[in-house]
Amino acid sequence: MTELTLPAAAAGKDGQAAATAIQDGQAAATAIQDDRAAADGQPAGPIQPTNSPQPAAPPEPLGQQPDWPDAERLDQVVAQLAALPPLVFAGECDLLRTRMAAVTRGEAFVLQGGDCAETFAGATADAVRGKLQTILQMAVVLTYGASVPIVKIGRLAGQFAKPRSRPTEIRDGVELPAYRGDAVNGFEFTSAARTPDPDRLLRAYHSAAVTLNLCRAFTTGGYADLHQVHAWNQDFVRQSPSGQRYEGLAREIERALSFMRACGADPEELRTVEFYSSHEALLLPYERALTRVDPASGGAYDLSAHFLWIGERTRELNGAHVDFASTIRNPIGVKLGPTTTPDGLRRLVRKLSPDGEPGRLTLITRLGAGRIRALLPPLIEAVTAEGIPVAWVCDPMHGNTFEAPSGHKTRHLQDILDEVQGFFEVHRSLGTHPGGIHIEFTGDNVTECVGGSHAIIAEDLPQRYETACDPRLNRSQSLDLAFTVAESYRR
Repeated sequence: MTELTLPAAAAGKDGQAAATAIQDGQAAATAIQDDRAAADGQPAGPIQPTNSPQPAAPPEPLGQQPDWPDAERLDQVVAQLAALPPLVFAGECDLLRTRMAAVTRGEAFVLQGGDCAETFAGATADAVRGKLQTILQMAVVLTYGASVPIVKIGRLAGQFAKPRSRPTEIRDGVELPAYRGDAVNGFEFTSAARTPDPDRLLRAYHSAAVTLNLCRAFTTGGYADLHQVHAWNQDFVRQSPSGQRYEGLAREIERALSFMRACGADPEELRTVEFYSSHEALLLPYERALTRVDPASGGAYDLSAHFLWIGERTRELNGAHVDFASTIRNPIGVKLGPTTTPDGLRRLVRKLSPDGEPGRLTLITRLGAGRIRALLPPLIEAVTAEGIPVAWVCDPMHGNTFEAPSGHKTRHLQDILDEVQGFFEVHRSLGTHPGGIHIEFTGDNVTECVGGSHAIIAEDLPQRYETACDPRLNRSQSLDLAFTVAESYRR
């Protein structure tokens, strides 16, 4: 298996037929499972729930979990999830682990990104295409500019839950549960919407299935064909400085492709892409319900996504999230904030990758532009001394958030670029590999982050501030970032 599969009925030149190919999330998930099973020589149909491991109750601390008011209904939903088909296949997770191993050896670079928090309303063909379009354009810039293979991982098809710094929110003297993502409760500030609802976990599953099916349609149905490199730049981005710069690069690629065709070369690899899904493994009842034992290897895989990560707020060494991640065979990541210590990181790495398998563990730093040059070197040195190979990835978003005078939470692109440049500087000084970036973006023309070549200022933020949680880069700003990363990689 070299490519992610797609139900034939969903294919189309621009992927539009995908929307009509999906009748509902259950049908989509079943089609995905059958297709994947056939690709790997396994019998079609869902893995039986008896194959799902039933671990003992998770150890404390079990942080960042909703206060579910109906425990009985939660148990019923978890049982239903355990009986549903997995969303991805174990063989795909193994393939991604192989790709991530190349990153640990310095032979590839990770581009991981998508929404801060996905919404159920966002599981549409247009919305998914916009995010995929952003990743494709960024990947082209990075591949061509840095001359390195790009491992493309979407922060999608499962990013429906978010950790929160406070369990409640107060508005005008009214205190309600904080919005924890569509998988838990609603964004609207009412008691009914904010009450955690276990049935939302089922909606999260079906929305993830729809999103994955759309991604497969777009990536294998012609939309991701490199010969369409100009078609990815036909909207609002085209007139921005970064869009015009992209057009120049696209023309160079088009000339190279014409030369290859003239020489009789037209490789299939240029017509499809490998694309993987990821999200934070936050809601453990959901993650455990979608964990299955692979009959071929006997290993347990969390088949809600190809790649899972542990957040900054849930990476306690003896916590339930780290314990869960240590039991699954997926490639996994850990977010590392400014409070991370070298000694604590050494213990964490040993627990999550005791065998030192390349591609198993990714360390995602989120240190802030003003701190990364001081805090990152001792962390790299500590892990290097352990002799356990890891992929180092930079999240330049979460350490650079501030509140604008309007009250909007925002980020300045210049701070994001500075943190990325600091990430590269530190790795160059230590002789280690800067393995990738992990960002929050949207394909829409939003005004959530300030700065960029098509400058957005603080006064612009209210115009299109649409995020359900944290501010995201729009596609023009994402391309600005991609060009900066490509230049930094070449140095």
